Amino acid sequence: MTDHSLPEPGPLASATQHVLRKEKPWLAFGLIFLAIALIDPAQLGPSFAKVTGALVSIAPFLGASILIAAWAGATGADNMIARAFTGAPAMMILMGALAGGLSPFCSCGVIPLIAALLAIGVPLAPVMAFWMASPLMDPTMFVLTAGVLGLEFAIAKTLIAIAMGVLGGTAVHLIIKAGGLSEPLRAEIGNGGCGGAKIRAPKPPVWAFWQDPARVTKFRTEGLKTFLFLLKWLSLAFLLESLMLAYVPAELVTQTLGGTGLGPIALATLVGVPAYFNGYAALPLIDTLMVQGMQAGAGMAFLVAGGVTSLPAAVAVWALVKPRVFGLYVALSLGGALASGLLFQLWTTL
Repeated sequence: MTDHSLPEPGPLASATQHVLRKEKPWLAFGLIFLAIALIDPAQLGPSFAKVTGALVSIAPFLGASILIAAWAGATGADNMIARAFTGAPAMMILMGALAGGLSPFCSCGVIPLIAALLAIGVPLAPVMAFWMASPLMDPTMFVLTAGVLGLEFAIAKTLIAIAMGVLGGTAVHLIIKAGGLSEPLRAEIGNGGCGGAKIRAPKPPVWAFWQDPARVTKFRTEGLKTFLFLLKWLSLAFLLESLMLAYVPAELVTQTLGGTGLGPIALATLVGVPAYFNGYAALPLIDTLMVQGMQAGAGMAFLVAGGVTSLPAAVAVWALVKPRVFGLYVALSLGGALASGLLFQLWTTL
């Protein structure tokens, strides 16, 4: 019988595919610069100056965020997250929201832990609380948000992340208690799926990590990984920012999102879902839009809606729970984002 299966890719092809998957921001960065060179060469200089100048100005915040991420990985402080899921339902939901809003997990890094928690039978309510809060804020995001949008914005977004977690966890808990959402997980999760993931027993952090050569190595590795990750996304973000400043008329932004009242905030909530592609990259873009006339509440609504429903977070939810739970997740995300934008706008006008 003739074998019509496709041949396995060679080492070079596999390496190329791996690089393209991981380095899409750099690829996009290069393609955008190439497009500028072909279409509007006069914009190359201003865009390059904007990217380098912005990176230099945010360097202290970037350095602090890298140290925080490397320290969390080297000391094992991130393992303490497992302790949040013990106790009465109300306490578990609150602790899940706090852990999600304050832990150093991104929307991608949290997926294995979420899968493990669900696989071993942790109630969906506290897991959902953690799930909804985690993509919105972490120590790295807090430092960068404070640097780009200001400390008040960063504190408000942290409180909103925790509130979103409590909202999601409480809604799920009440629905389940009323008899809804029976068997909310996909069959493979309920049967211990996700690759047979098992939750790690939380071990005490090793605060003096510099005394352990292996942890020192991990500190360096985590630091370098975080630096490269932030550099590529922020470089792309600042490049897009330079193009927005050059080509997007301030009057258009003011007319679309710069008005007052519910309309611009509701529109920013809806636009945030498809337009949001990375939390770090979104910060300077929102800063630019706010300078051009977007009200603060609309900016907050955009970040919250886009963060919770970003592709990594949404795909993770879809993969682990049934469609009706996913629909509830999206509805809570959009409703919470709209409420967050309105409340933050009210706060800024007091």
